[in-house]
Amino acid sequence: MSAIMTTETNTDLLEAPDSTHTSVPAPATPSRALTKPSFFANVVTIAGREVRSYFDSLTAYVVIGITLLAVGGWMFAGDASFWKTDRATMVRMFEMLPWMITGIVAPGVTMRSIAEEKRSGTLELLITLPVRDSEVILGKYIGAMSLVLVLLVGSLLYPVAMFVWPWKLGVLDWGPVWSGYLGALLLSFASVSVGLFFSSITENQIVAFFITSFSLVGLTALGWAVESIPGWGGDVLAFVSFLTRFQPFARGQIDIRAVVYFLSIAIIFLVASFRSLESRKWS
Repeated sequence: MSAIMTTETNTDLLEAPDSTHTSVPAPATPSRALTKPSFFANVVTIAGREVRSYFDSLTAYVVIGITLLAVGGWMFAGDASFWKTDRATMVRMFEMLPWMITGIVAPGVTMRSIAEEKRSGTLELLITLPVRDSEVILGKYIGAMSLVLVLLVGSLLYPVAMFVWPWKLGVLDWGPVWSGYLGALLLSFASVSVGLFFSSITENQIVAFFITSFSLVGLTALGWAVESIPGWGGDVLAFVSFLTRFQPFARGQIDIRAVVYFLSIAIIFLVASFRSLESRKWS
């Protein structure tokens, strides 16, 4: 009897589950934090970094302040000022705006984009992160264009203050105003792209500023020579001149050829900037 009880007890002990046994956990799924950021996320991150750098320095305040003051001075001072034309129009603003975009705004917002990164060595740090060269170029381009958009929106204070509130100096035809802003935006697309390219081929931001400024102002000033050069020579100048391409927008006309031209310039110089940045791998 005792032997039987002992046998049963031993059997129960063998069959009883071991309370000290710990089950092996299932393999953990990879964390999302370890996955590579998407193309869009990298571009947005770089663009945000670029915009913050503008406002952390004096770049944004100087570029926006000088441009708005110059446009305002051109509109309200001189023999052909707004007060002497005695018409509800923003033509004077759109006479000055393309010169400021090509001479000050685009060179000012792009001169540090890549040149300063090269000089300080932060470009090499940036490209060691899991980002592509195309993401760096697009991110910096979008960051620069964001500041230009802030400037263009700021310049809207002039027509709003003059013709909506607090003053009502006449009935403004808003059609040419909106088409003029479209032309200014397209001009900015092309100009910022050119500035980014020149910033990518030098390590000195001052050199990048002046090369960009002289090149863009030169392309704009070609419009002055169009009427004085007859024949095919004038046609060539009219084709490449930024001013000639912009002027229809200031008159309230949307020229599809000018749209294609500005967008083509923007794409060509963005690709050139990418190739310039990529060439460091073989240098």
